[in-house]
Amino acid sequence: MMESRPIPGPALLQHHDRLLGVLMADGFSAALATHAFSAIDAYVYGFALTETSLPFEPGDGAEEAFAVKVAAPAELYPHIARSQNELFGDGGYAFADEFDYGLELLLECLERRVADDIPALRERSQ
Repeated sequence: MMESRPIPGPALLQHHDRLLGVLMADGFSAALATHAFSAIDAYVYGFALTETSLPFEPGDGAEEAFAVKVAAPAELYPHIARSQNELFGDGGYAFADEFDYGLELLLECLERRVADDIPALRERSQ
């Protein structure tokens, strides 16, 4: 549905406008609000696309079985092997948790950026 409309309609424009307004009200400059919106939108959309193409259902424990099934030889792919060992070593890995982890990283960075941006905005308004 998202890909079927080359020109955004009024509802989508209103959604974007409100989201930008919320970010700007929280101290984001217009430019940083736009960057934040784009980054969050791309992250959410990209994650959703990735999730739909996985060869297993996230959250049903199949992640480890899939990793074992397509195990890359450690001598050829040492970094993949190390990642798999660390992720699956304690049995606590779930792909479904990746969304929250990644979003938290993104939001922490945006929080730092807006904190850096506020003094510059104050200087410009004086």
